[in-house]
Amino acid sequence: MDTIALGPLVLSGERFAILAGVFFFLTGTGLLASRVGPRFNLWSTVVVFGGLAAARLAHVIVHWSHFREEPLRALAVWQGGFSWFWALPVVAISLIFLLRTSRERVWAIAPLAAAVLAWTAAHHLTSALEPLPPPPLTLAGLDGSPVDLAATDGRPTIINLWATWCAPCRREMPALAQAERAHPEVRFLLINQGEDEAKVRDYLEREALAFDHMLLDPGMATQRHYRAVGIPVTLFLHADGRLARAHTGEIAPERIAAEIARLTPRP
Repeated sequence: MDTIALGPLVLSGERFAILAGVFFFLTGTGLLASRVGPRFNLWSTVVVFGGLAAARLAHVIVHWSHFREEPLRALAVWQGGFSWFWALPVVAISLIFLLRTSRERVWAIAPLAAAVLAWTAAHHLTSALEPLPPPPLTLAGLDGSPVDLAATDGRPTIINLWATWCAPCRREMPALAQAERAHPEVRFLLINQGEDEAKVRDYLEREALAFDHMLLDPGMATQRHYRAVGIPVTLFLHADGRLARAHTGEIAPERIAAEIARLTPRP
């Protein structure tokens, strides 16, 4: 799984890579500020916050159809979603206007290179995903019918591991329900981890949520099979059941749509 556990903190591979890059960049610019010139303090702040803001804004603009009804979701950066190419103008402009000498600009290459190398290494190390087969499990659905997770029906499958006590799980449920309605070519399996039928049924009725396949996994065997650390986890499976991608943490609607597009390429 693309997950890093730092004590009680669980990070997706994408978030860990971002933090690694920022850490090495700030460490390098801190050294330059003390040894080359204090202007590196302001420059590093502008690059980090300005670059993140530009990358997030570009992502929101590109995926505006998913943000139109919830514009404040643009602030939900914990969902992920950054167009990093658009951070480059921030870096270039700040180099010109905040670092005044050629010597400072040459030195600035070092922390930028360190950040890129750290981000790339962390991303590759954490994004490596074993194409696991579906688990040999049969789980009971809320409607009473058993579902064999190892059996496929010719469609790609999205598995979401969740629980009613998990706030990120609750926030992403409407997006998953909407995606299921919009994409009948994909099978959705919502698998509750560790809770009883009454609690799950009560939550779904209270929130007016409905899914074709709401399954119960009281022993959390699905989570162990996919080696998931924490929930929510959204798993994207090929039509033959092999794991294609995994997303740890709250998932955004545009990420769901992008992964469905990858699983169901148009001719």
